[in-house]
Order: sequence, then C-alpha cells, then structure tokens
Amino acid sequence: MASGKLDSGKITDAGVALLRSRIGVPQLYPAPPHYRRPGEDAFRHVARSYGDDNPLYGDPAYAEATRWKAAIAPPALVGGDSLIGEDALTEAEIARQDELKGDPLRGVHAFYAASEREWWAPLTAGQRVRRRTALVGVKDRPSEFGGRGVQEWTAQAFQTESGTLLGAQYRMMYRTEREKARERKKYAEVAVEPWTEEGIAELDAQYAAEEPRGAEPRYWEDVEVGDKVGPLVKGPLTVTDMVCWHVGMGMGMYDVAPLRLAYRNRKRIPRFYHRDELGVPDAMQRVHWDPAYARKSGNPTTFDYGRMRETWIIHACTDWMGDDAWLWRMRVEFRKFNYVGDVQWVEGEVVGKHLAEGGRPAVDLELRTRNQRGEITSPASATILLPSREHGPVRLPEPPGAATDLESAFAAVIDRFERE
Repeated sequence: MASGKLDSGKITDAGVALLRSRIGVPQLYPAPPHYRRPGEDAFRHVARSYGDDNPLYGDPAYAEATRWKAAIAPPALVGGDSLIGEDALTEAEIARQDELKGDPLRGVHAFYAASEREWWAPLTAGQRVRRRTALVGVKDRPSEFGGRGVQEWTAQAFQTESGTLLGAQYRMMYRTEREKARERKKYAEVAVEPWTEEGIAELDAQYAAEEPRGAEPRYWEDVEVGDKVGPLVKGPLTVTDMVCWHVGMGMGMYDVAPLRLAYRNRKRIPRFYHRDELGVPDAMQRVHWDPAYARKSGNPTTFDYGRMRETWIIHACTDWMGDDAWLWRMRVEFRKFNYVGDVQWVEGEVVGKHLAEGGRPAVDLELRTRNQRGEITSPASATILLPSREHGPVRLPEPPGAATDLESAFAAVIDRFERE
C-alpha cells in the first residue's frame, strides 16, 4: 500500500492505492437482497417500478402460453445492485473481509455512472439466488464536475440454487470530491421549465401509442440495419416516480430503512447520514427527493437514479424485440443528470446484424436517452438474439468460458473485464 494519510472527502494517492489492493477479493455485499426468493409478485413489482406493463412479467397465465412456459423475471431484476443474490463465499474468503473494512475514499461523492450487463438464462419464480461480488478495476479519470475522479468497477455474477447461471453485471461508481463539485457549479444554470397543458397532452398521446410487441415474433430476417427502436417516453419525472421505483427496487446497497432500522443503519454507516433543517439525521440518498440535499451534492434540484434510466433502456429493448427474443448484453453510461420535471425519450436504431457465437441470429442496437433540452443523457448499446425462420427459435447464450458453476463463471467475468 502506498504511504500517506487518507484524507476524508479527498481522492488521494494513498486512498486509490488502498482501493486497488482490494481488486479481485470476493466480498460480502453491504446489503441483503431485496428479494430472497423472488416470485410472480416480485416480477410484477419490479417491471411496474420502471413503467413496464408487458404481461410476460405481470400475468402468469399469459406467460404460460409463451415459449418460456412460465412467468419469468424482467431483465432488470437479474443484477441491479441489491435486488437478488445471497453471498456465496468460502470460509477463507469470509475470513478476509476485515481487509475490506472502511472506504479508502471516505467522504468522496459516489454516483452510478455506467453499467455493463449480460443475461444467460431466465429466472423463474420461487428460486433462491447465489451471488459473487468483487472489485475488478480502479481507474483514474479526471472530471469536469469535481476535479480528480476515479472509476470504481465492481463485478457480480448470479446463479440459482438449482444451478442455472443467470447472468453478470459490471457496475461503475464514479467518485468525485464534493467541495470541488460545489465550487465549480457546473449545473448552476440548468433550469427545468414548467410544462404546459399542451406539452403534457403531447406526451400523453405518445404514452397512449406505446405497447410491447409481445407475442408477435420479430424475426431476424425482417430486421435491417437502420431500423428504428422506440421512441419510448419517460416523464416528466416526479418524486412519485421515485417512490414507485423504490417499492419495486428496494433501497439499494446502502440499505436505507425507516425508524428503528434507520437508527441501526445510521450506526453502521454514520457518514452517510446528515442532519436536515430540523436537525434530524437523514440519509444522503435524500438527494433524489429533497432539493436542499440535492444542492449539497452540487446540483440545482433533485434528480433520478442512473439505474432508473438503465431499466428504461431495458424496457425499450424488450418492447421492441417481443417475447420470443432474448436480451443478451447491454452497456449504458450516465453522462448527465435527469432532474425532476425532465422528460427522457429512449430511442435508437439497429447498427449491426450477424450470426453470433454458435450461429445465433443477433442484432446490435445503439440506444440513448434524450431530454427535452435535446441533450443525450445516457448513451447505450445492446445485443439481442432474435428468432429466425431459417435458424429456428432463440438459443440462449453460453456463460463465459463455458462455465458450469458460479465460481468459474465469476472468474471468467473478471478475466473478461481485465482483457477489455
């Protein structure tokens, strides 16, 4: 470890070196899974939390008539912070957890900045899920928003108790120094204008025209490079949207909870709590619904979770591809904030058509979320497996490295990150 004092609220060489020393060490996740044994209700709640009404996720009778023969989880449920997965560590790995105590970048702002996900098999109802987690990368990246910045990449892989390998996720938390963020006031000029009755009516008309493709297959042969995906409208964003989000998605890795549970959580992570205008300690997660707290983080008002836009992009993919297809891979970056009152349009196009590994018919999409100011807030890409008249129904992708268990799948996931 590099010598030097760790400075709370600052990104130092010593802090970065200590963080890097943890790369590859399997870790206990800081919060228990929101769903230990997710079932049909969980599938529906998660889909509803990001506005998805596809009956494949919400109507078991409908799902039984599809190729999946039963209700399956929406892709957003497999992965995504602390939604599912009980830690699967050996005794020796558990014994190393003291090495991971404390945050080497304590007090440094963290926000969800990018995600890469892949899905290998559907999650069906009533199964417990195992999870392995480790830090896999720490990269210095300067930030216009807050001076020095660090990308902190964490990988997770998931497997059901019956042995099905479900998928994996790389999550990137971007770390910036709070004081510099406030001093630069990069977003001080951002203004969210009130919506007119006519503006809301236009958005309502688009909502009315949207629906999932559903049971009608989208065959690979019918897709051409340049075909449009979406647009799907999301907004104007409200605090109510955030409340509904938490109903399905839980409170995330900080395990924010009410009352006596809040007291215990405050004792566990005291620096995550700050006193409000009444002197009451409350979680910094309040930046998503309290404008005063948002201003403390360098923003003019409250804003969404990056992971909300991630699920909106998933929603655009699943609406477009139909029930017989498979969302295989997705990458998304969160480059601008999405404030309360903002609208995001999820849009994209097909940029590639090919036979993927094992001759699987696939298409590549370029996607983005665009707000009413014309700004691209979240560029993304995805690969979707489609049914084919010539090649037959979708064949699910193989886990990396032809893995057959969680440990080998996770090792292959880490290896892929190091190579890329």
